[in-house]
Amino acid sequence: MRTKSDAACVIQRRPRARAPGEAQRIRRHRFSINGHFYNHKTSVFTPAYGSVTNVRVNSTMTTVHVLTLLLNKFRVENGPSEFALYIVHESGERTKLKDCEYPLISRILHGPCEKIARIFLMEADLGEEVPHDVAQYIKFEMPVLDSFVEKLKEEEEREIIKLTTKFQALRLTMLQRLEQLVEAK
Repeated sequence: MRTKSDAACVIQRRPRARAPGEAQRIRRHRFSINGHFYNHKTSVFTPAYGSVTNVRVNSTMTTVHVLTLLLNKFRVENGPSEFALYIVHESGERTKLKDCEYPLISRILHGPCEKIARIFLMEADLGEEVPHDVAQYIKFEMPVLDSFVEKLKEEEEREIIKLTTKFQALRLTMLQRLEQLVEAK
């Protein structure tokens, strides 16, 4: 009988067959290049949400030019008409830059601090812009917002009571005046 050495004890495994779910997951796998995910079905790179990039622009470039530049950098095949640049303030206020505006000038006017305002590339049909009046409430937590709603309901009830008593008093004076006119005839 031959003795085995340590080298002979190494077990060689053959590649095991993959489970159908695991094989499908590997086929669906989206690989990433610089944080941009590639979708095999649509052949489109999608940047990760909130990813930051820098592009060189000058003061004569309009929003459409900057959109085209960003889409080329992210290797997005869709056209610039499907996207828009938005300025998002720290309060949550969101305003869409028009096609004829100059994003560099807008950025300069908002100052150098990125905490105050940022420019985001988003889908054009994102919905309505968020005005400053609404945006100031976005940062509050739900209990605080609930207390605001409660106080507004109480104020509304007080106004309703005030108006109903006012109109009841007016109705009463009108009825008294009608009675006086009927008695006078």
